[in-house]
Amino acid sequence: MNNLTLVVMAAGMGSRFGGLKQLQPVDDDGNFLLDYSVYDALRSGFKNVVFVIKEELFDDFKNTVGKRLEGKINVSYAFQKKEDIPYNNLSIIDKREKPWGTTQAIYCSKEYVLGSFAVINADDFYGFKAYQEVANFLNDNNQKYQYVSIPYEYSKTASECGRVKRGVCEIVDGKLKKIIECSIERKNNTIIASPLDGRKPFEIKENTLVSMNIFGFKNDFYELLQEEIEEYFKQSEENILNNEILLPDCLEKNLENGKIEIESIPVNSEWIGMTYKEDLPLVKERILKLKEEGSYPKHLWR
Repeated sequence: MNNLTLVVMAAGMGSRFGGLKQLQPVDDDGNFLLDYSVYDALRSGFKNVVFVIKEELFDDFKNTVGKRLEGKINVSYAFQKKEDIPYNNLSIIDKREKPWGTTQAIYCSKEYVLGSFAVINADDFYGFKAYQEVANFLNDNNQKYQYVSIPYEYSKTASECGRVKRGVCEIVDGKLKKIIECSIERKNNTIIASPLDGRKPFEIKENTLVSMNIFGFKNDFYELLQEEIEEYFKQSEENILNNEILLPDCLEKNLENGKIEIESIPVNSEWIGMTYKEDLPLVKERILKLKEEGSYPKHLWR
């Protein structure tokens, strides 16, 4: 079995939520959604977890979820800083107000990951089955540049409170062929996906599969992340300063050129997440229901 690592992207500021979603308690014990993610990863065979965070959040993480995880799994913290990139033009870096997006977030975890790893969002709940599928794939597949994704039906990930950002997937014969990062909203009983890169909006269905940023990667993926970041900085200064280096864009480019292959394994797990503050009561209700059904202990870490 591989020495699997869970990489948790937790540096986002939660602008639509109005605060730090990743540090929002969702049960009576003060656990966060990411506590449940680590719990599921741990019982799926993961031995390590890396939290990719803003440096100023270190004490908050270490004194809450970090303390809860002591003695249960190996914990590391990677700080996502705008300077942590394979690029040395300080004049441009100094002009940038925030880090460079999800591709850079994963790249920042490089020194803490020795083998294969899974990537997740800190503010999403994916369900135990999702981690089982990722672990099984990474333990059984030793081929370079072959990875795994866990998509969900759009209807299971929508928010009643407004539009959401999702990666719309095109899947053929169980393989992910394309992923387009979109802003998605319902208009007059029609679901419209608007690509963030400016491509023409298109209609999707309730059961259209979307990416929620849960993937299983081999360590060779860090090579591709570095290449993507280096390519990004060949643009105009205006584009460099105003855009982000998004994981779906990196994946789509390497899928198109045939460099990588991504197996797509939809699961019937319940996805739970918070886009807006108004989503929180429903999240707490669904977590409580899972405990009452016996899927999780009443006190997660005791």
